Amino acid sequence: MNIYKHEFKMNVRSVISWSVSTALLLFIFMGVFSSFAKDAALLNEAMAQMPPELLTAFGMTGLDMTTVLGFYSLAFLFCQICLAIQAANYGFALVSVEERDMTADFLLAKPVGRAHILTSKLLAAFTGLTITNIVIWISSFVFINMFRGGRPYDTKTLVLLLLSIVVFQLFFLSVGVLISLLMKRVRSVTSVSMALAFGMYVLSAFGGMLGKDTLDVITPFKHFDPNYIIANAAYNVPLVVLSVVIVVASIAGSYVLYARRNIHTAV
Repeated sequence: MNIYKHEFKMNVRSVISWSVSTALLLFIFMGVFSSFAKDAALLNEAMAQMPPELLTAFGMTGLDMTTVLGFYSLAFLFCQICLAIQAANYGFALVSVEERDMTADFLLAKPVGRAHILTSKLLAAFTGLTITNIVIWISSFVFINMFRGGRPYDTKTLVLLLLSIVVFQLFFLSVGVLISLLMKRVRSVTSVSMALAFGMYVLSAFGGMLGKDTLDVITPFKHFDPNYIIANAAYNVPLVVLSVVIVVASIAGSYVLYARRNIHTAV
C-alpha cells in the first residue's frame, strides 16, 4: 500500500475546500479595492479615527490602505489565519485520528518502519498545503491585476509576501504534529487546531498593542508580518530564522516521539 497516496486522498476534499475559500477571500477583498481607492481621503480619515490598538491588532499601522499592496496586506492577514488553521489541522490529525479511531494497527502491521510512515504522512500533508499555496499565488496575481485599476505595485514585495507562506505553513504543521504526540489523546482536531492558530494570532495582536517585543519570539504571525514586509520590502531575518529552527526542531522531535510512542490499536 502506498501510504503517501492514501493519506493525500484522505485530504483531497479538505484541500479543495481551503483552496477555494482562500481564493474567494482574495477575490472579495480585492474586488472592493477600486471603490475604496477612489475615496482615498475619506478612507484615510476614517482610519485616523480608529483606535491605534485596533489598527495594531490588524497590522494596519503605518500602511496606506489606498495602495494596492497596502490593501492586499489586510486580505493576506486573513489568508494567513486560514492557512494556520489548515496546516495545524493537518498536523494534529496526522497521527491522532488513527489513534482515536483505533485504526493505527492497519498501518503498523505493514512491513514498514515508523519513520517511513511519518515521512509519508508529512509529505502528503505538505503536498496538500502546497496546492493551497499555489492557488493563493495564482489568485493573488490574477485578482490584483484585475482590480488594481492601473495603479502600480512592487512585484518583488508581493513575491516576498507569497514566499513566506511555505515556512508559515510548515510552522503550524510541524508544531501541530509535535503537540499531538506530546498529548495522550487529541479528542477534537478542529478545536485544538483553531486554538493554536487563533492563539498565535491573539499573541501577535496583543504583543503589538502592548508593545511587548518578547511575544514576537512566540508567534509566526509576527515572524511574517505583512506590515513589516511591505514597509521594508524585506523579511525580519532573525525572526524568520527562528521560525525555521522551530520547524526543524518540531519535525525532529516528532520523529523521536513517534518512534517511542505507545500507540493504542483495536487489538
